Amino acid sequence: MSHFPHANRTPTRRTILRSGAALAVTPLLAHLAAAQDKYPSRPVDFIVPFGPGGGADLVARQLGKLLEAELNVSFPVLNVPGATGNTGISKLLSAPPDGHTIAVFIGDTMGTLVSGSARWKLADVVPLGILIRQPTGLFVKADAKWKNFAELLADAKTNELKAGITGFGSPDEIHINQMNQKAGTKFRVVPFASPGERYASILGGHADVMVEQAGDLKTYLQGKQMRPIVFFADEPQVGYESIPLAKASGFPIAINQWRAVIMQAGTDPKQVATMAAAVQKAAQGADFKKYLADELAFPNSFVPAAQAVGYLENEFKTIQTNLAKK
Repeated sequence: MSHFPHANRTPTRRTILRSGAALAVTPLLAHLAAAQDKYPSRPVDFIVPFGPGGGADLVARQLGKLLEAELNVSFPVLNVPGATGNTGISKLLSAPPDGHTIAVFIGDTMGTLVSGSARWKLADVVPLGILIRQPTGLFVKADAKWKNFAELLADAKTNELKAGITGFGSPDEIHINQMNQKAGTKFRVVPFASPGERYASILGGHADVMVEQAGDLKTYLQGKQMRPIVFFADEPQVGYESIPLAKASGFPIAINQWRAVIMQAGTDPKQVATMAAAVQKAAQGADFKKYLADELAFPNSFVPAAQAVGYLENEFKTIQTNLAKK
């Protein structure tokens, strides 16, 4: 039996192994804790509440690429069309508020909030920024019989013409309604959840006119498949300055199309701030500014998160005022 004090015993192999294991676990736990603190820590789902190929889809894919480079995670785009964007927003609101789901929110969907057909409210989401703003116009097939807006109005006063729109309750419908009310035209709105279906409706003769933005139709306009006939705007559309503005014909309502990026309310404010900062950096970069030019959008389109809440509230009031005239 040893007579040495217990504290002075030579360490056994088992004791050494246990000590080594403890030392190895310590940095592992620190690494795991750091991984949990990192945000975003995994891919961020980017919900587009409309089908592929339209303006909402394009802005998400453009922004997503820039955010991937900035935040070092992927931003897979999920197209969830339906109910003028509300199906996709419902998917956002049903996801965990952990900052790993964002969505595109556009003026047409705002219209359903104002009309009461949406099952959520503006306070349920947090804007990260307004990404793009564009004038809205009426477009027809390139070989349509109407040479100008005046001819279209004259025809619509005696014949029912079908107008392709994003959805009921949207600014698209507001623009059509003001013509029916003020000029006695007989436009009948036909909603198409998918941009591709809306575009095909014009080319295939299933609709006579379509409410859209020039930038979203750039390929069709350059290919001489479609042409604009009027714009609902306060100033001429860049690149199409010869096309008249509807207000000159007595139709003053001009609601620009805008597309914002949102998160679910209740998300950690630090995560919201991180994502909003990344969105702002991307939107103010040269690549995104080139995208705005390519889309024939207003060059000063971007509205940062700090001002986006006020912007959306003003848009709500604008649509509310004009819906009341329906």
